[in-house]
Amino acid sequence: MNPAPPDDPRGGADVVLVVDDVPDNLALLNDALDEAGYTVLVATSGEAALALAARAQPDIVLLDAVMPGLDGFETARRLKADPETAPIPIVFMTGLTETEHVVAAFGAGGIDYVTKPIRPREVLARIASHLHQARSQRQARNALDAFGHATMVVRERDGRRLWQTALARRMLGEHFGGEDTDTPPELMAWVARESLRRRAGAEPAGLTVARGARRISFMLHPMPDESGEPVPGEWLVVMRESDDAAIVEAMSLSLELTAREAEVLYWVVQGKANRDIGDILGTSHRTVTKHLEHVFQKLGVETRTAAAALAMARVKQLGRGN
Repeated sequence: MNPAPPDDPRGGADVVLVVDDVPDNLALLNDALDEAGYTVLVATSGEAALALAARAQPDIVLLDAVMPGLDGFETARRLKADPETAPIPIVFMTGLTETEHVVAAFGAGGIDYVTKPIRPREVLARIASHLHQARSQRQARNALDAFGHATMVVRERDGRRLWQTALARRMLGEHFGGEDTDTPPELMAWVARESLRRRAGAEPAGLTVARGARRISFMLHPMPDESGEPVPGEWLVVMRESDDAAIVEAMSLSLELTAREAEVLYWVVQGKANRDIGDILGTSHRTVTKHLEHVFQKLGVETRTAAAALAMARVKQLGRGN
């Protein structure tokens, strides 16, 4: 076996899952891939491929399009529907070269196809190219995660998360709940609006969602294909979470406010109206107004603007600003 490339995060040879119901095809591909230094896994049915992919997390899948039972197209759709296996590139192997079958292969989530009879040198060249691209994308996602930027790709027509990093899954689960594969309606509504704005030539606009003192911000980017061209209907979403509890605590201690008064003042600084603050904190706007009256009295000011200015100045003095 060839040693693993130094940038391979799995620390071993690239793993290729070959799925075909014809033993001769499996033997031919196994020999060629093994000689080229890959670790080869084989499955003879769609069901076996799904189980093996979930357990072994291969780097790429070579998938026969036409098999008895669960065919390759449905197998690919299920792999792409699972967040754990969705990022794995799929190359179809097919003797069906009619346009509708090629379209079906790409529609099911394939990134490429090779025609039968299989030519090992062509297969090896395609695999090397797609593995390089997948490795680069994985490294980019991991780097963004490391710097606190979670990423995912969403499909506009149905809100499906086509892939997501571990940090993105955690952040969305904590802020929104729901299934790992579905994008929250609030977020998809923004994606739809932003998509229309982009097509109209407007400048990009982000989204910020607040949960108490925690905020998660979103930015939308076109999802590029291997040639760098945008993939129609797919968007790369980059997320960043900030927890402003430290700022709220600083306001509370330095201005001698209660915890709830400090939270109200924090959102005043953010430009929120009393009704919006009530929605964020889970209370009525009348209660917010009462808290704000206490804040004015304690700070010796009469307006929201004066209270916000005093709060920002104090936080900056403490070195706790954004």
